[in-house]
Amino acid sequence: MTALIGDDLERARAEAQASVRALRGRKSELDGDSIDVILADARSHYAWQNKLVPDALLHRLYEITAAGPTSMNTCPARFVFVKSQEGKERLAKSLKDKNIDKMMAAPVTAIIAHDLEFWRHLPFLFPHEDRRPHFEGKPEHSETTAFRNGTLQGAYFMIAARALGLDVGAMSGFSNAVVDEEFFAGTTLRSNFLCNLGYADEAALFQKLPRFPFEQACNYA
Repeated sequence: MTALIGDDLERARAEAQASVRALRGRKSELDGDSIDVILADARSHYAWQNKLVPDALLHRLYEITAAGPTSMNTCPARFVFVKSQEGKERLAKSLKDKNIDKMMAAPVTAIIAHDLEFWRHLPFLFPHEDRRPHFEGKPEHSETTAFRNGTLQGAYFMIAARALGLDVGAMSGFSNAVVDEEFFAGTTLRSNFLCNLGYADEAALFQKLPRFPFEQACNYA
């Protein structure tokens, strides 16, 4: 992709601004039920119905996730959808014992990963200025940027899944080193966390745990 210039740039900017204004005009905010579905009353799930998640829905899930903002449009997150019995057996090697059954029962388990060399794709993702020198030869800065923005995309992923009618159950009780060796050996990808996807069996839920009130978690400056 090449950067737009001149009249093409002005036209594209005007179209983008008009699109945002039109969307806000149609939908200024989400209704209460929608907010409950994606966050306010959303739950982490650990038991699953025997109901498949179609590949077309996973494609849509990725497209929505990818639309979320990242710094300099770096888009470092990468997703592996573990669906097959073989794939799940490979992934099970990394899990703590108590998480194996949860993962095996889920229709899909996504490995949320990030590419440490995301910056190589910046000429496509950020075409109007070459930002590769900000990262090339700076592995610590690259890793921090990849992890931060990949985690952000992982959060978009979970919210987008709920918005599409899926249930999610994120997991961190596993060995990143084992996942990286099993799925990403010889690459620049590194795992962050796992997320089970599917249609939940609500019978396994318990009451929602407390959250800090605004006065305890927030401040002004």
